[in-house]
Amino acid sequence: MATPPPTGPLVTRDGIAAGLRLLGATPGETLLVHSSLNSLGWVNGGAVAVVQGLLDALGPHGTLVVPAQSADLSDPALWGNPPVPEQWWDRIRATMPPYDPRTTPTRGVGVIPETVRTWPGALRSAHPQTSFAAVGPRAREITEGHAPDCRLGERSPLARPEELGARVLLLGAGYDACTAFHLAEYRVPGPLVRVGRPAPGGGWETVTEVSITSEPFGELGRDFERARPVVRGEVGAADARLFPVADAVAYAEEWLRARRSPARGFPHPRD
Repeated sequence: MATPPPTGPLVTRDGIAAGLRLLGATPGETLLVHSSLNSLGWVNGGAVAVVQGLLDALGPHGTLVVPAQSADLSDPALWGNPPVPEQWWDRIRATMPPYDPRTTPTRGVGVIPETVRTWPGALRSAHPQTSFAAVGPRAREITEGHAPDCRLGERSPLARPEELGARVLLLGAGYDACTAFHLAEYRVPGPLVRVGRPAPGGGWETVTEVSITSEPFGELGRDFERARPVVRGEVGAADARLFPVADAVAYAEEWLRARRSPARGFPHPRD
C-alpha cells in the first residue's frame, strides 16, 4: 500500500518565527513553551526547525523554557501506559537508573522539549521527575536550585518565570499541559503524598510531596481565557495562545481555592 502524501500545511523555520512574531512574541522575552509538533502541520526539519524558529523569534537575549519531565522515573506500581507485572516491581525499583540531567530523556512532553534538552548550551534542572530545560541568557537563573522535594512549587523553575515576567506559549497544546497552573496548586492547601523514585546514588527512595493533578486544567483554562487577556492565533496549523505566567498562576489560585478540597485535592465539580 502506498504511503499517503502529507496533508500539510508546509511549515518552515522562518514561517514559525514569523507566526510567533505575529502572535506577539518579542525579542528578549522569556517564554515557557508547551507544544505539539504534530499540530503544526508538515514541518520541514521537524522539531529542530521548531526550536530554531522559537529561538529566532526570541533573539539572542531571549530565553526558551520547556518542561523536561521524566515520568518513567517513578514507582512501577503506578504505571498504567502500559502497566508491568507486579512481580517485576521490586526488581525495577532496585535497578532503575538514577536521574542524570545530561542523559535522562524526557517522557510524555513531546519531541520539541526533548530537542531543547539536547540543544547546545541548554541547561536542565535537578529534579528527577519534573525538571525543566532552558536555552538563553536566563537559563541558569531559571533552572538552578530546583529542590528535590518540590516538583512544581516555589523552589522549582516555575517560580522564576513568574518573577521575571515571562509568558506561557501554548503551541498546539491545550491548557491541560499548562504547568503554570501547578504552581498555583502549591499555594492552595491540599494533601501530601509519598512519591517513590530512584535515589541519586542508586537504589530507591520515597519523599513527601504536594499532591498534584492536571485533571481540572481543561475547565480551568477555559474559565481563565474568558476572564483574562489571552492572545490567540495560529502558528502553522496549530492553535497558539500567549499569556503571562503571573496571570495564569493568580487566576488558578483563586479558581482552585474556590473548588479544591484540602483533604482530597481535587476541585469540586460545578453545581
